[in-house]
Amino acid sequence: MNPYDLTLCSLIVGLIAQSLATGLGIELYLRKDLNSGLRRSWLAIAIGSLLLALHHGYTLELALRTGLYDMRQAVLAGLIAIFFALGIFGLWRNARI
Repeated sequence: MNPYDLTLCSLIVGLIAQSLATGLGIELYLRKDLNSGLRRSWLAIAIGSLLLALHHGYTLELALRTGLYDMRQAVLAGLIAIFFALGIFGLWRNARI
């Protein structure tokens, strides 16, 4: 796998992971049984995660349209997105219990 393909795969995985974290954050924000402070925290997490997903999407678009890419940054962003989504999933699972 060449660096360009690795960059594209990392950005796609990062986009999917951040979108998943956004969805989980919005789901917990919409729960009525949580207090308002906790609901606002989940809304802030969802908005931040959405902005990071948009960043991954724009970076992916830049790489596809122009061929400009930074493999190290894309791989780190993809890994960060995966671990962030796993953390949000763990919090989501604990909140459902």
